[in-house]
Amino acid sequence: MEEQVTTGNPFGTRPVFVFSTPPTPNGDLHLGHVSGPYLGADAFVRFQRLNGVDAWHLTGSDDHQSYVVECARREGSTPAGTAAHHGAEIAATLALMDIDVDQYTVTSTDPSYAEGLRAYFARLASSGRVAPREDAALFDAETGDYLYEVDVSGRCPTCDEPAGGNICEECGEPNSCADLTDPRSGRSAAAPRVGTVTRHSLPLHEFRDDLAAHHDLGRTPERLRELAARLMGRERLDVALTHPADWGIAPAPGGDQVIWVWPEMSYGFLHGIAALGEGLGRDWSAGSPSADWKIVHFFGYDNSFYHAVLYPILYQLAHPDWHCDIDYHVNEFYLLEDAKFSTSRRHAVWAKDFVGEHNVDAVRFFLAGTRPEGRRTSFRHAAYESVLTDVLIGTWQTWLDDLGARVRTDHAGQAPPPGEDTAFRATLERRRAALTACLGQDAFSLNRAAEELTGLVEDAVRHLDDTSGEAVADELAAAWLLVCGALPVMPRFAARLAGALGLPAPTTWPERVEYLPAGTAIDLAGQEFFTTAAPAAAPVLLAWLRELVVSTVALPDESGVDTSTLVELGVGSLHAVALQFQILEQLDADVTVEELLGDRDVTALARLLEDKATPEAVAEVAASASEEVVAC
Repeated sequence: MEEQVTTGNPFGTRPVFVFSTPPTPNGDLHLGHVSGPYLGADAFVRFQRLNGVDAWHLTGSDDHQSYVVECARREGSTPAGTAAHHGAEIAATLALMDIDVDQYTVTSTDPSYAEGLRAYFARLASSGRVAPREDAALFDAETGDYLYEVDVSGRCPTCDEPAGGNICEECGEPNSCADLTDPRSGRSAAAPRVGTVTRHSLPLHEFRDDLAAHHDLGRTPERLRELAARLMGRERLDVALTHPADWGIAPAPGGDQVIWVWPEMSYGFLHGIAALGEGLGRDWSAGSPSADWKIVHFFGYDNSFYHAVLYPILYQLAHPDWHCDIDYHVNEFYLLEDAKFSTSRRHAVWAKDFVGEHNVDAVRFFLAGTRPEGRRTSFRHAAYESVLTDVLIGTWQTWLDDLGARVRTDHAGQAPPPGEDTAFRATLERRRAALTACLGQDAFSLNRAAEELTGLVEDAVRHLDDTSGEAVADELAAAWLLVCGALPVMPRFAARLAGALGLPAPTTWPERVEYLPAGTAIDLAGQEFFTTAAPAAAPVLLAWLRELVVSTVALPDESGVDTSTLVELGVGSLHAVALQFQILEQLDADVTVEELLGDRDVTALARLLEDKATPEAVAEVAASASEEVVAC
């Protein structure tokens, strides 16, 4: 192929740290979560690397959220146990979605995190602008508990929409909890009482000019500027940075308040950079941010106040000689069939239940095309099925299969030589330029990227009327451009298509439309890139056997059990005999110790037991296991 030239690198040699908001480990990720910060950050980093940028994707488990405490109460667990379990689930789901993370920080277990956070908070306090302040607060009228975040709800004092403690998801404005209209406690049925408490507080209203200057330094969407203008128009905006709580990190060991998890997160980003640098052998310090760092944030609008208003001021106070250069990419709510995703109402599509190797590219493409950029959008099952069958299979795959057949029949399975400049080449160049823009720094939009990829294939399909060798070479060039454009969005598909075109996946972004070298062996015909067929259903006894193995062997959690053999899980002969007895007692199925300790993983063993037991016994045990799960 023609030599590729790296283009579209606005960052030069600067390191670029791309953050997706660290998820709260009080449950797994659903498609609403995935569609926003995580898919966006992943695609952004993949494209920047094609352009020679040193870019990394960083996130982690935001363990010290009050929502983790509430989840632990429901689950009958500890906050630490709940965070560890769901944090591992989240990491596995990101991997399932082909969302690569270069640094995943677990805030409650990282050995140097607490000390670094305390040093950061000490810098804030020594600035003289963060100081103890007595303000109104809410308390449960029956228990006397201090109420904030998950423990209280009401109506937003600004927009009057339903709001949680400390933030309104609708208008994006913070509240102090004490200013909520009709507040309701999560601890008892009694109306909360108003009292006072002394907390470390920041008078954010004193930094109007500083915030405006910061927003002019990087990419700040108008939506965020408008929020900042509303907030800075207040006469006062005092933000508590600590709260009375047991779960979290105290400013000093033994204190009765903890650093609020949202200010904590501002340090967590710097800590993540330092941890990434340690692994890469780079001298990056959380205590001494560098002027050449470029930070890019991907987050939902409900987190806008923290990311785009609070954090820049905290950075200025903690590191006055550092002018943080941050680009902001914000998404709105992604709905499910036009209603908000809701765990409590079971109105959610969990990524791990919907996505597998057979459809991860299709799901990523659909989410790219429908993610809520600048407006609320909705995941609809019927729309997804239509895109899969009509667009990806009916158009993309049909065209590629037909192109492969023509290359095999008319050109001996090899790419023909390109012709002179054609109108179609100009069409492809317009598509390349459009993809370069919508995957780049300033105009980043996966909605537009999905549209351009679809338009590229439609251009090629319209080109089918020309049957000459030059036209086939044009179509192969379109297929290669599809590889390049799809790589940030659908990495598996792009790599497979590149292989079918006889080339490795590209490592640089093309500066111009590129034609396959004449004579390149093409293997497109008959390739199945997309399918409607789901993988075989999991055995009905899998959940029961998984729980049996975990409890018998006293494993810390269930992660990795399904695809591991019992030997890999540490099962010895004594444990195997115990499992053998339980299986015989509950299923009346005779399985040997040798079979249990063989090369079958837990999923395969569940299928083996289904073959050995009667259908009635299988149904009874599976139903019993299902009832236990619902009861939990």
